[in-house]
Amino acid sequence: MFEQLGLIGCGLMGGSFALAMKKAGLVKRVVGYSKSPSTTDRARQMGVIDVEAPSALLAVAGADIVLLAVPVAATESTLRAIKHLVTPQMLVMDVGSTKADVVQAARSALRDQIGSFVPAHPITGSESSGVDHAEAELYTGRQVILTPTERTLTGQLRRAEALWTALGCKVRSMSPESHDAAFAAVSHLPHLLAFALMNGINAQPEADTFLSLAGPGFRDFTRIAASDPKIWRDILLANREELLAQSRHFGQALQQMEQAMQQGDGQALEDLITLASETRAHWRMGARRAS
Repeated sequence: MFEQLGLIGCGLMGGSFALAMKKAGLVKRVVGYSKSPSTTDRARQMGVIDVEAPSALLAVAGADIVLLAVPVAATESTLRAIKHLVTPQMLVMDVGSTKADVVQAARSALRDQIGSFVPAHPITGSESSGVDHAEAELYTGRQVILTPTERTLTGQLRRAEALWTALGCKVRSMSPESHDAAFAAVSHLPHLLAFALMNGINAQPEADTFLSLAGPGFRDFTRIAASDPKIWRDILLANREELLAQSRHFGQALQQMEQAMQQGDGQALEDLITLASETRAHWRMGARRAS
């Protein structure tokens, strides 16, 4: 049980975390701060937070757990704003989708207080952003990846593991670099492709006609293209090296299929489709592939 959660960023991810902690009986009081006063006010009206704070620093005052639910590009400035109140007894986490940049930001901003920081990435979310879409069940049954630094206190890491587990999550730990390589492939590249596909169609004179004929397959494939532009701008830039490497892998795979079509090689095309189909058929979210 935590006495007070200092919530910095009261949108979808932060708001859902606060609601989940309240529902599980893991926190007595939530003090929240958002850049937009209207967001903080709405969060209080919804019962996401109990008290509105006028600054990030005051949201942390008196807290024994702090969650940063801000765009990854704002991590360093946010940590700098609160560093004077961070103590070894305080658990500080984020929910950013990239981790190497977040860890570097924490090293730069927190310095001697970095032991309290446990970088976290819950594998969940929605194309709909904002506190109005916050829900206590957002994290239930989801994976959470922790990427502790070499100076993260063992006690704080254990507290983070226990907390996320109590919220119904499956917790794994890995290095920030391994995390970013993996999520460039399975999260950031799919978003990049969805954005590019929508823009590619939109650039054509027949775009309206094409889109009016689209069905469930198109809807499912492009759902993530409706994601928050500012958040995804920051993610794609923060992880651009790993993402560009994955984009090259995708380009090679696409080129193979295009070559088979150009050559009228039905067997080669079928083999490539079969490989993709079987891999997808055996995939289960959160499960390791059998070797």
